[in-house]
Amino acid sequence: MTESIETGDEGISTPAPVPSGPPAQWYALHVLSGQEKRVKDSIEKRLKAEEMTDLIREVIIPVERVSEVKRGKKIESERKLYPGYVFVHMVLQDENRKIVDRTWYFVRETNGVIGFANGEKPIAMPQSEVDAMLGQMREREEKVMPKVAFNIGDKVKVGDGPFQSQEGIIEKIDAERGKLHVSVSMFGRSTPVELEYWQVEKS
Repeated sequence: MTESIETGDEGISTPAPVPSGPPAQWYALHVLSGQEKRVKDSIEKRLKAEEMTDLIREVIIPVERVSEVKRGKKIESERKLYPGYVFVHMVLQDENRKIVDRTWYFVRETNGVIGFANGEKPIAMPQSEVDAMLGQMREREEKVMPKVAFNIGDKVKVGDGPFQSQEGIIEKIDAERGKLHVSVSMFGRSTPVELEYWQVEKS
């Protein structure tokens, strides 16, 4: 007989909550380089067909948006933050910390998966690492980063704007605003100009 819980004055009863099973945790999978998306798609495609949605909750590939100038045009693309790794939120251990075979074989038999990041005995990621990874993902999704890292003193070529095709030297980097202060030669004298990351490329 199902136990009921009385709620409010109306006498409406709802089923008592079913005790939840072991919690899902985050694990890092080591995969073949360049196969990250294929592994992710394969896992997600097979979840429903093999009735694994209760054991595997989420699959992610952390990426960042990057920009560069090519032939005078701004090009945006995605770059993986952790090449060669896919992160899976899943129930891999039961209440007694024993491996759940269904999850283990489902993941290990996915084409492109080499194994778990820490070897044959998988260890869940510490919550601090998970929080840092997810926080980094959110931050990088909101901000476009330069594809090439810049340093003070680098010689660059302007690829967009009124100073297009001119060369200059980076004098200051404003990472918060995504700006570079570049010294270019104009009218025979050095002139500082402020440019966005994507407007320049290394000479």
